[in-house]
Amino acid sequence: MKIEKIMTDEANIAVVSSEERIIVDTNSALDLIMTVQYETGADRIVIDKDAVSEEFFILSTGIAGEILQKFMNYRIKAAIFGDYSKYTSKPLKDFIYESNHGKDFFFVATREEAVDRLKKKL
Repeated sequence: MKIEKIMTDEANIAVVSSEERIIVDTNSALDLIMTVQYETGADRIVIDKDAVSEEFFILSTGIAGEILQKFMNYRIKAAIFGDYSKYTSKPLKDFIYESNHGKDFFFVATREEAVDRLKKKL
């Protein structure tokens, strides 16, 4: 896992990338949150979609809700970037739409867009 720290006037952001899945369940999400906070002090995290388990995107598993709740509990704002075009589930599309209209968790196409979303004062 690689963690890059981006400091701006508005925010302290950590960008996380990995060649292996690092978010597979709630415990691994919590481990990521704690590692990022310890290593960078960031309260905003950009995550490469490839580092997230595919089960996260199957809403019926409940994993996405549990993981988002961990982020909310620890007051972490996050954006996952990647290609979502292969997903055809209407509930998932609705979930992504609603998340993107909130202020805490976003699903975007590019790393730059993720950083920009988290830079904004929310």
